[in-house]
Amino acid sequence: MQQQTNLHPRRKKAPFSRRIGLAFDTDRWQEIWMTITSNKSRSFLTAFGVFWGILMLVLMVGAGKALETGIFSQIEGFATNSVFFAAERTTEPYKGFKKGRSWNMTNSDLPIIRQRVEELQYISPVLFAGGNNGDKNVVRGDKGGSYLVKGCYPEYDLIEKSKMLYGRYVNDIDIAEKRKVCVIGERVYEVLFQREEDPVGKQIRVNGIYFHVIGVARSETVVSLGGKTAETVVLPFTTMQQAFNQGNIIHFLATTAKPGVAVKSVEDKITEILKQQHQISPDDKEAVFSMNIEEQYKMFFYLGIGIAALIWIVGLGTLLAGAIGVSNIMLVTVRERTKEIGIRRALGATSNNIIGQILSESVVLTVLAGIGGIMLGVGLLSAVGVALNQGDQFFKDPQISFSMAVGSLIILIVIGMLAGVIPAQRAMVIKPIEAIAEE
Repeated sequence: MQQQTNLHPRRKKAPFSRRIGLAFDTDRWQEIWMTITSNKSRSFLTAFGVFWGILMLVLMVGAGKALETGIFSQIEGFATNSVFFAAERTTEPYKGFKKGRSWNMTNSDLPIIRQRVEELQYISPVLFAGGNNGDKNVVRGDKGGSYLVKGCYPEYDLIEKSKMLYGRYVNDIDIAEKRKVCVIGERVYEVLFQREEDPVGKQIRVNGIYFHVIGVARSETVVSLGGKTAETVVLPFTTMQQAFNQGNIIHFLATTAKPGVAVKSVEDKITEILKQQHQISPDDKEAVFSMNIEEQYKMFFYLGIGIAALIWIVGLGTLLAGAIGVSNIMLVTVRERTKEIGIRRALGATSNNIIGQILSESVVLTVLAGIGGIMLGVGLLSAVGVALNQGDQFFKDPQISFSMAVGSLIILIVIGMLAGVIPAQRAMVIKPIEAIAEE
């Protein structure tokens, strides 16, 4: 017997997205839009909570990022494993010396530090001098200005990094032969020379003594020891000691630790050596000044984490308040549409259809408001960034990353769905007969 043909093939089940009403359906989305716009004032006030929340989150994140960028820019270019030393007055009497004694680091300290501190990578003594009472201490012809004069070793350029626009930095031969050469800052070059003029080999007068220019430096740091690098003239350390009768005095000592070594260990060892060499009490906490850049970086890093955490807590709290407002309004909307929902269920609408409708309306309202907040926030941050793009500051380049914008949209979608859960559950308990009979 011939096998009977199947006249009633099994009906394929609709995709899950269509069963809950989230698939793209022109009529459905038109209905969602009509529902939202049917009461414009209520929809606007509802969306404003989400709009304000995401706007505040974007502005606070952008401001936090600008503050972090500005703070780190102040020490950017300094080696993160560096520590700097200077001599201060003693605060403890020791071996016959009274407290309040002045002392100076000297050339004899350098070989001892190099020998006894194995963790040391670079070391450079530094001397400072400058114009008196605004006098022009750096002159070329009829042009001049009052600038900082700094003597250092070649290693200093590895501690406080700079970019050479012309020529080279001080080298070991300059140190050994005490050459009368100098490296000038970018601003000094602009004042003393014509634009695009090569200054290498030209002479300038520094504190009454002639030096040959060997390079022009642009600092990679916003701040520098003693003053701005752009307004500094760098001499070989040995030359400066001899030319300006500084004897064997060192004003400042710049050092770095070897990679992988805690800077604190180098700081403690050098401090101990300096105290021993200059008859300073081991208990004197003030006599040797030190600035640990590694600790500064850590402090700024943890400060940034704290600020970011606070910003997100406040921002998400504001968004949550907006989501509660959306949920409350959706509950009111469901209550007003009780009869409509009852008729839909009587005509065969499934639970997924009803839930999908309510969730879709909540998500659309939330996302539209959120996108408006993000756009306005980004626009305001851009405007502030342009306004502040003048010189150096602690608050610079306010902006949010693309990943943060995408993350905000995801948060908005989640908040919109959460805001629609309770109203959707409320809609599901409506009985079709009671809803249709309700006036």
